[in-house]
Amino acid sequence: MNASLYLVPTPIGNLKDITLRALEVLQSVSLILAEDTRTSGKLLKHYEILTPMRSYHMHNEHKATAAVVAQMQAGQTIALISDAGTPAISDPGFLLVREALAAGLEVECLPGATALIPALAASGLPCERFVFEGFLPVKKGRATRLDGLKDESRTMVFYESPHKLLKTLTQFEELFGSDRKAVAAREITKLHEELVRGTLSEIKRHFETKAPKGEFVLVVAGAS
Repeated sequence: MNASLYLVPTPIGNLKDITLRALEVLQSVSLILAEDTRTSGKLLKHYEILTPMRSYHMHNEHKATAAVVAQMQAGQTIALISDAGTPAISDPGFLLVREALAAGLEVECLPGATALIPALAASGLPCERFVFEGFLPVKKGRATRLDGLKDESRTMVFYESPHKLLKTLTQFEELFGSDRKAVAAREITKLHEELVRGTLSEIKRHFETKAPKGEFVLVVAGAS
């Protein structure tokens, strides 16, 4: 193996979306670091991968990172996976990558599943230039972040949870105008995948009558 640390994307829904190379790496490394070992355990069991696994998440990454880097310096190869999608994209990973590179270790990220690209590509909104905002701050800094996007001309992509969706759509209406084009994509690659296209007001009305369920990607047209 060429690297000490591999960032391995895992399916965001459909288990068939994992790549052959990802399976090969997960089978070959010394250790797999997983955001939630229970969630990732189902994936590894499905593909009969017996590599040892340990939890690595936002609550322990600051304490665990130095020890993980030391393991790689001792010759172990490690794969980092999140619950779904690509590590470090709105998930743990940045800190470990930074410290591994600072220690002179090779880091490699495999291409693979991520929710933002399918939602953007299927949105029908311009996608040659876009800005990815991930999850907005819940309280502190939220208004400042939103205000900074008021005149953004590129297509904007956000992640949102179902219980905050209507609040976020309301704020988007106030900031961008109720007639701004947008798409709400939920449960991408899963059984109940749905893309709701229209204006912000139309999308908000849809989810006021149909309770939001699943994880969302919001794609919002930029200012004209």
